[in-house]
Amino acid sequence: MPTEPAHEAQLLMRIAAGDADAFGSLFEQRQGDVYRFALHMSGSPSIADDVTQETFLAVMRDAGRYVATRASVSAWLCGIARNHVLRRLDRDRALEPLDEDQAVLDQHASQGDLLGDLTDAERIEAVRQAVQTLPLRYREAIVLCDLQELSYSDAAVAMSCAIGTVRSRVHRGRALLAAKLSVSPKVAIQPAPAPLGRRMRSISTLRNLA
Repeated sequence: MPTEPAHEAQLLMRIAAGDADAFGSLFEQRQGDVYRFALHMSGSPSIADDVTQETFLAVMRDAGRYVATRASVSAWLCGIARNHVLRRLDRDRALEPLDEDQAVLDQHASQGDLLGDLTDAERIEAVRQAVQTLPLRYREAIVLCDLQELSYSDAAVAMSCAIGTVRSRVHRGRALLAAKLSVSPKVAIQPAPAPLGRRMRSISTLRNLA
């Protein structure tokens, strides 16, 4: 029996050959991951729904472009979703300034543990909200590596940058989150599942849109 990554790579080969059942299988297996990535990045369920749909439409068109030796299927899908998210954020609202992170670190450097009295659910929600305030270059690194749990090498493929850049942005992003939450990075980074989009189109509808 093939490993899961190998199985998914085979699904993409079958999708490229026009196999609708293979598309359905990959959609069921990975739609949640793509939706969660888009939701963590955008903070908007409607954008996450749209990005998920756009990502899998791209899969139907471009499955033959996937190269298994370059990245995992998860990284490839996140890379596609990332491009759609960035276009939506750029279109829908002004991007966050990238020069305020040091001020955040300085402002919170001497504060205590502001989350100490919160419940686990409240902590998770506080982290989600804090992630949304990160500059995009740090946010995507944190979402990919800490929330989606991709390796640095896979995140580098998804972000189209060097592994060293990923490491640097993850380190900086964790420091910013710790400062915003006034807790240690280990407490701040807690992967949390997100609900699937309520308006997710059916597989048959996606096929008709291709």
